[in-house]
Amino acid sequence: MSVSLNLNDRAVRLIDEMAANAEFLRISASRVAGARILDCGAAAPGGLSAGKGLARVCMAGLADVALVPGDADGLHCPLVEVATDHPVLACMASQYAGWQISVGKYFAMGSGPMRAAYGKEEVFQHLPGREQAVKLAGVLETRKLPTEEVIGFLAEKLARPALDISLLVAPASSIAGTVQVVARSLETALHKLYELKFDLTHVVSGFGSAPLPPVAADEIKAIGRTNDAILYGGRVTIWVRCDDDEIASVGPKVPSSSSSDHGAPFAEIFERYHRDFYKVDPMLFSPAVITFMNLKTGRSQTFGTTETDVLRRSFEGA
Repeated sequence: MSVSLNLNDRAVRLIDEMAANAEFLRISASRVAGARILDCGAAAPGGLSAGKGLARVCMAGLADVALVPGDADGLHCPLVEVATDHPVLACMASQYAGWQISVGKYFAMGSGPMRAAYGKEEVFQHLPGREQAVKLAGVLETRKLPTEEVIGFLAEKLARPALDISLLVAPASSIAGTVQVVARSLETALHKLYELKFDLTHVVSGFGSAPLPPVAADEIKAIGRTNDAILYGGRVTIWVRCDDDEIASVGPKVPSSSSSDHGAPFAEIFERYHRDFYKVDPMLFSPAVITFMNLKTGRSQTFGTTETDVLRRSFEGA
């Protein structure tokens, strides 16, 4: 992999810029056990710009992230758009929240390029991205800032001094956290394709968009709304180079509608399974619509449909 695509190096440069503009971004910077912590929405107010910064760090600066005017079939709200020419590295090696950080009573979903430096997740046995880096960058989805014990755990797992670790923190129930979660539309599509055994080396470029929901007052509702934005309003386009028959075979299985749990707001599904993510059908976590643009044949194929009624129930609920 080219040095210019070193995931952690790219992300650390973005974090340096965010730290230098902390007041503008309404975030706060501090040190915990030597590690640099940027609070983007836990205690600090954060905002839309901080959310875009979070998403860019999650994808190691390999994707453009934008908020644009739009609606989801008449449901008026901004759209979060992502675009990348390095989809597997940006989304699977970096953005995917595949590292559960659990230390004592502390829990956070870990994403960002520190995962590539850790490299112990099963996905790195099949996809490129594992790397060695001097400075490490990660994002924690949680309302609690990491403790000294958490930093010690990460330093040990990453085999780097705490001084070399930079972490961005925000819960889903914050403006910044909402933006960064909804920016995962393309990532969910790629992860679904990976689970379906589709060869991700066929994927050349990717684009995704999903509606930005109102920020929920508590974390469970926030998790519900941000998931619903993608499950029922997310639209993804990927440019691939493969046979059309491969697309026709896998395509119908990609949208969230292919799951038996599809059809209700995610918060309701979550409660149905007693708030246990691992009981929810893993095939649910994917965008509402996916379009394959085949560079080999010039043909496009689209699968799935958006569900405005479910989005309204989710976004307009108390």
